[in-house]
Amino acid sequence: MIRGVESVNLFSQNAKRLADFYKKKVGLKLTLEAEMGRKARIFGFEFAKSSNLYVVDSDIIKGVNKGPRRIFLNFEVDDIKKEVKKLGANKVKKVQETYHLEGYGWIATFEDVDGNYFQLVQVRAS
Repeated sequence: MIRGVESVNLFSQNAKRLADFYKKKVGLKLTLEAEMGRKARIFGFEFAKSSNLYVVDSDIIKGVNKGPRRIFLNFEVDDIKKEVKKLGANKVKKVQETYHLEGYGWIATFEDVDGNYFQLVQVRAS
């Protein structure tokens, strides 16, 4: 029986650069820095109430993501207006303006330094 998603691994040619983006520009709390194998580094963003995000070095991945719409990382936020403003001040590339999805909540789409898309999501109050 599958119980859930334990983590998401995001591979990069330069994991430190990508992890720094999520730490400094997006505001995620870095909770793990470690080496895997000979040269690979792993950077963890662990969350108390959801799956963890790990950014991992890969010598196979080269350049930016050429298919960024294939998978999106969604980060749940309390105040989407505040977080969108913060990302704007940090000069994070916005892909789509904030929009409302009826019955779900508010969504804003951005791009990270590797060309991956991520979204801020404020779900409706229960």
